[in-house]
Amino acid sequence: MSELRFRRRPRREDLGLAAREYGVLARLGSPPRIQAFLNAIPANHELGGETVHSVRAVLRHRVAHCIEGALVAACALWVHGEPPLVMHLDCDTSDYPHVVALFRRGRCWGALSKSNGTWLRYREPVYRTLRELAMSYFHEYFDPRGRKTLRSYSGAYDLRRVAPALWVLSADACWCVHDRLAALRHYPLLSAAQARALTRRDPFERRSALHVEYPRPAPTSAGSDARTRGSRRAPRAGP
Repeated sequence: MSELRFRRRPRREDLGLAAREYGVLARLGSPPRIQAFLNAIPANHELGGETVHSVRAVLRHRVAHCIEGALVAACALWVHGEPPLVMHLDCDTSDYPHVVALFRRGRCWGALSKSNGTWLRYREPVYRTLRELAMSYFHEYFDPRGRKTLRSYSGAYDLRRVAPALWVLSADACWCVHDRLAALRHYPLLSAAQARALTRRDPFERRSALHVEYPRPAPTSAGSDARTRGSRRAPRAGP
């Protein structure tokens, strides 16, 4: 593990992936290709309860929400010689956090993001700081009542600090990775006074946000659409 932590480009054996699984990531040779792959994966609506799928689980089940997409994107970047970095965006308790994978071009940051809506997705590598990048999500980050809820962002977290067995291969939910990201030091995006003075998104904007790429399936029985949101406040599965 200590040697792998400093490896710029992991071999398939280092990650423990099957040749077919590794091949999928190996074909994603640029951030735009990775983002297109994330967009093509149907949204994980967590119909059976909360999940934090590993990279392998996403490749097998072909569903993902934001943290799951970020793990896949980070792993694909790593396969192509870029560090597997992610950033945690935290919010007001009325909403759900979000996770994005990070990449750099020159001195500027960009982001890869799985979102069922249009506004919380890819960011071009034009942001000079992580704060600038996080602020690019601010206006579009709101709850069903139109309240703007984004409040803070973490630093870049290098997933090479976590054994691949815990986020690339795990058959169980990757709560350990989720909890590490949630526990990172976060930096505020606005003051308490600024938060109190925020306006809400207008009705047209709220209606526009209802348009999603992968609509939530209708329940097939009274108990089939159960969904539990625990105290961990997992990142959002929706837009």
